[in-house]
Amino acid sequence: MLLNLPFYRDEIFENITFAGYELAKIDFDNCHFIGCDLSNLHLTNTNFSECEFKNCDLSNAALTGTTVQECRFTNCKLLGLKFEACNPILLSFSFKDCQLNFSSFFGLKLKGTNFLNCTLEQADFTEADLSNSIFSDCNLKEVIFDHTILENADMETAYNLSLDPENNNIKKATFSTTNISGLLDKYEVIIK
Repeated sequence: MLLNLPFYRDEIFENITFAGYELAKIDFDNCHFIGCDLSNLHLTNTNFSECEFKNCDLSNAALTGTTVQECRFTNCKLLGLKFEACNPILLSFSFKDCQLNFSSFFGLKLKGTNFLNCTLEQADFTEADLSNSIFSDCNLKEVIFDHTILENADMETAYNLSLDPENNNIKKATFSTTNISGLLDKYEVIIK
């Protein structure tokens, strides 16, 4: 498929390896990407609005000025993405069964974002606003929470959690008795 138009609406892109394609400055509205490889691409100033990504690989893609509005990612590989490089206006997405290891969400307003059954090892949420977000069955091993707003966040089923409650806003956040020990890691206490 030759991508030579500046705008695509209601299109389905299936099992395409986009290496060699120039996707910068293209608008995708309500498009579906299924089994596509967009890894290592420059998506500079590309707009994705109400798009769905299933079984795709976007690892290490450059997101400078990229607009991601109301997009859904399911079973995708999103390693090392710098989401803070995206256009912050109307930035909204949800993730289900995704690998987001080493990705960065530094300083982003992500209120109400859903992370469902995701692996987020060593992801960075420094200074992000995750109020009312859900981390359901997520692996949070070595995730960085530093001056992060987690008010009303649901972290009840998250695991490998470690965060400093003195350095983050966790007012009315939900934790389980099995992951609450991650709030005490800095004190090096032993909980039996």
